[in-house]
Amino acid sequence: MIADLGERREQDLATYDVCVVGSGPAGMTVARELSDCGLSICVLESGGRRPTPHGDALRKVRSEGIHIKEYSRERVLGGASTTWAGLSSPLDPVDTRPRPHVRHSGWPLSADELRPYYQRAAARYRFAPLELYGPAGFGQLEARGDLRPGWNELERKVFLAAAEPQDFGAEWRDVFDAPGVDLYLDATLVRMEGTDGRVERGLLRTSAGGTLTVAATVFVLAAGGIENARILLASRDLCPRGLGNERDQVGRYMMNHPKSYFGLVRLARPVTELPYYFGCLHRGYAGYAGLRLRDELQDERGLLNCYVRFEPLFPWSDCLGVEALVYLVKHSKSFFRGWKERRRGEVIALRDYSESGDDSDFQNERKSGLAWLRMVALVLVNLPAVTRYAYFRLRRRAAPEVRVARVRNFMEMAPDPDNRVVLGNETDANGEPLPVVRHDTGALDRRSLIELHRALAAELERNGLGRLEGRLEEARPWPVDRDASHHMGTTRMGRDPATSVVDPDCRLHSVANVYLAGASVFPTSGCANPTFTLVALAIRLAEHLRREVFARGGEHVAPAP
Repeated sequence: MIADLGERREQDLATYDVCVVGSGPAGMTVARELSDCGLSICVLESGGRRPTPHGDALRKVRSEGIHIKEYSRERVLGGASTTWAGLSSPLDPVDTRPRPHVRHSGWPLSADELRPYYQRAAARYRFAPLELYGPAGFGQLEARGDLRPGWNELERKVFLAAAEPQDFGAEWRDVFDAPGVDLYLDATLVRMEGTDGRVERGLLRTSAGGTLTVAATVFVLAAGGIENARILLASRDLCPRGLGNERDQVGRYMMNHPKSYFGLVRLARPVTELPYYFGCLHRGYAGYAGLRLRDELQDERGLLNCYVRFEPLFPWSDCLGVEALVYLVKHSKSFFRGWKERRRGEVIALRDYSESGDDSDFQNERKSGLAWLRMVALVLVNLPAVTRYAYFRLRRRAAPEVRVARVRNFMEMAPDPDNRVVLGNETDANGEPLPVVRHDTGALDRRSLIELHRALAAELERNGLGRLEGRLEEARPWPVDRDASHHMGTTRMGRDPATSVVDPDCRLHSVANVYLAGASVFPTSGCANPTFTLVALAIRLAEHLRREVFARGGEHVAPAP
C-alpha cells in the first residue's frame, strides 16, 4: 500500500513490526529484504513520488567548512538515488582494518565479512559483480590502450556504474504491493519518543501541518548521514542530549570525500585510445580506473586512502552545450537503449567527462520546464562544438588525439570527532531545528593527497608518459574542497560506546529497538563511493532482524525487552 499523508491533520497510524525511516537505497533495501518474511513494515518518506516545494524546502542545511549541496539531501521517493549517476566500488581491505596512524580507525567487520553482502547487493540491486572490478573483468581493458604504464607505488582502483543507474524508489516500488508492507509519503519523522530504554513511537509532520504518530516494535533510521544524526539529536525522551547520545558521540566524525580538479598531465605523446583510464562503456557498465597509493605505502608513510583519476581534455571539454546534449540523451531512454543495443559487445570509449557517471551540479540541479528548454538552447548556441563532439561520439573508430588530461582528486577524510552535525538555532519548514554541518579537511587528509600527487609525478616521469603540472603542496587556499554528496560517519559503528553510536549489528548501544542504516554508520570512509557498501550493510542488517530479532526456530516472535 502507498498512502500520501499530506491531507491528514491528526491521526495515529497502525502499529508495525518494523518502521523504516527513509526510502533511499538503505531504507528500500531493508524493506525489500524483509518484505517476504511475514512482518508488518512501514516506510516513511518525507517527500512525494516526485519533488515538491515542501520536500525541497526540507533539504535545507547550514554548512561550516565544506559546503553541503542541497540536492544531496533529496526528499522524494528513492532519495538521493534519484539524482546519482551510479558510480560504485567496494571498500579496500585497508579501509576496514585499524591503522595506527589514523585515530579512531578500524571497523568491527573485516573486508572478508563484507564480501558475501557485496555479492548479494550485486545480484539483487544491479551493482557490478565483484569480479568485474578485478584483472579478469574491467582490468582486461588495460591492454587495449595506447599506453601500458607499470606502476610501482600506485595501485589501480576501478569504479563502475550501471549504464542505467539504479533509482531505488522507482525500480523496486513493487515491494509495497506485498501484504503488510506500506509506504507513507509526505511523512517527515521529526523525533522519536519512548520509555524504559525503548522507543515506542515516532512523531510525524506533514506538509499540511498535520501531526501524526506511528508505533513499531523496531525502528530503522535510514534517512542519510546528516538526517540520521539530526533525528537522534532532536529525540530527547530517553537522553537529554539526544537518543543514543549518552557519550556525546551522535553527529561526530562527519566525513565526506572532498573532490575537485587540480593538476594537469601533459602527455609525452598524443593518445587516441586509453579506455581503462579515460573511461568507457563495456558489458553494461560505465567505468574507469583511478590510482591510489598501495596499502603498504600508506601504512609506511602514515597516509589515508585517497585516489585520483584522469579526465582527457577534448576540444569540446567544459562546453555546456555538449553536457546538455549528454543529459538529454541519457534521459531519452528509448533512444539511449537502442544506441547501446546496437553497440553491444563493443568497448565504447567516453568522449566527455559528463558521460563518466560522475555528474556535475549542472546535470544534478532540479529541472523545470524552462530548464529543459534552456538545455535545448545550449545545444543550439554551442552547435559547432556539439557537432564536433557528436561526430567523434557516433562515428565508429573515430578517435580524437588527447595531449592533456586533468586530474580529478577524491580525498579520504580521517574520522575527526570535531567534524560534526549539530542542531542550529534556525528552524526548518516544520518548525524543527536545522542541522548545521561543521566539517573540513585536516592536516593528515591534505598530506595524504599531496603525497599521492608526488608519487604520481614520479611514476609518470619514470614511465615516460609525461609530466604532472601543478604543485598541490603550494596551493592556497586548499583547492580540493567540494562536497561529493557522501555524508558518512555521524552514527558510527563500533564495539565501544565511548567512541561509537551503534554496535556491530547497527543497533544503538543504549536503546534496545533502534537501528541505523546507511553511510552514517561507517567508522571510516575510504575513497570509494559509499552506496555499494551501505546497501551491503543494509542487507546484513535485514538478515540480522530476520534471524535474530524477529525469529526463533523459524517462528515470528516479538523482540525481547
